Amino acid sequence: MTTEHRTREERLDALPFNRRHRSLLVGSGLGWALDAMDVGLISFLMVAVKKEWGLSTTDLSWLASIGFIGMAIGAGAGGALADRIGRRTVFAGTLVVYGLATGLSALAPTFLVLCALRFVVGLGLGAELPVASTLVSEYAPRRLRGRMVVALESFWAVGWLLAAVIGFTVVPRENGWRWAMLLGLVPALYAVWVRRGLPESVRFLERAGREEEAERSVREFESASGIEAPKRAAVAPTGHEAAPKPKMTDAFAPAYRTRTAALWTTWFGVNFAYYGAFLWIPTFLVAGGYPVAKSFGFTLIITIAQLPGYLAAAVLVEKIGRRPTLAAFLAGSALSALAFGNAGSEATIIAAGCALSFFNLGAWGALYAITPEIYPTAIRAAGAGSATAFGRIASIVAPLIVPVVFTEHGEVWTFALIAFAFAVAMVASLLLPERRGASLEEA
Repeated sequence: MTTEHRTREERLDALPFNRRHRSLLVGSGLGWALDAMDVGLISFLMVAVKKEWGLSTTDLSWLASIGFIGMAIGAGAGGALADRIGRRTVFAGTLVVYGLATGLSALAPTFLVLCALRFVVGLGLGAELPVASTLVSEYAPRRLRGRMVVALESFWAVGWLLAAVIGFTVVPRENGWRWAMLLGLVPALYAVWVRRGLPESVRFLERAGREEEAERSVREFESASGIEAPKRAAVAPTGHEAAPKPKMTDAFAPAYRTRTAALWTTWFGVNFAYYGAFLWIPTFLVAGGYPVAKSFGFTLIITIAQLPGYLAAAVLVEKIGRRPTLAAFLAGSALSALAFGNAGSEATIIAAGCALSFFNLGAWGALYAITPEIYPTAIRAAGAGSATAFGRIASIVAPLIVPVVFTEHGEVWTFALIAFAFAVAMVASLLLPERRGASLEEA
């Protein structure tokens, strides 16, 4: 089939990875890294604000959870909004919201004000994450789509590592947590570049009837690969123009009901386990008798192991598929959590923690790769956003439950609970459809 008679989706799928793909990936990934930095900083700030304001463990639990309440609301609303007004517009807007709120958190005079600002931060963060992965997946060539989305997710490790560095070097200083929060203004400034530099989704533009913009975007990506389309290419019909407006309930239509239930369960289990563990690891280590600086140092080392986890997942999602990769990494996460809960020395803490980081973040990469692939264009962002929103319920609950279990039953049972959440997610992931090498329009 010649270029003149292929749909825009087919033309994008046929392209090799080029500088425009790289620009999209890095541009979206930097926003993702800034998100991770903001979320990761909370795990370090909790130790500092507890000391400054004399907070209880319950107070800290709410400080951790309030942001995830905002993220749950933001994820559902952001995904639906992105299907209506565009991926790039929502992405840039959310960066402004959470960037400004994080910067203002540095000036919070009381604990309640800080909690209110963290809620607003959560609204922006929750809306941004599913939208960014949807945008990247819709431009990625089908044979590289999983790898590109995992590469996008790997920026999370970069941001969390940056948070660990800031936590290790800045937070322990006088008013260090406030200076760390001021760094949150960076996303708001970055949003200006995002709004101008990133392309809008071609599939969204077609559904909105903005054919000229859609064609121009495809030609820019083709030009980056040295392909020059005819001046007036006769584009095959896409079928998008007459499609009805998406509804949130579409994800539960008979064709998608099973996959939606499996996806939501997987997101719930992964969120519970991840935030139940990683938000509290520095606090647990301090409670175990390790100095603040040393516990932060352990966390920094453990965080570094996230990067090879993403790398392995990026290779495996295209070699063996999304579903087996996700299930394998979730199984490894469950075993690693059990090992961490039973670690009794510095060496075993670091080894088990690194294994937990490796498998858990590799699982995140595979999960983000498969999520936008299982829904059609009309409900893709909304479907991904609703799954993310449901998962955020677990990220709200986990910071409240985990410290109680830790206080009442100790570290072994705490990480046994986390391992159980990983196991539930693994079983649910086996019910997801395998989408390796398939067109997005075949969902």
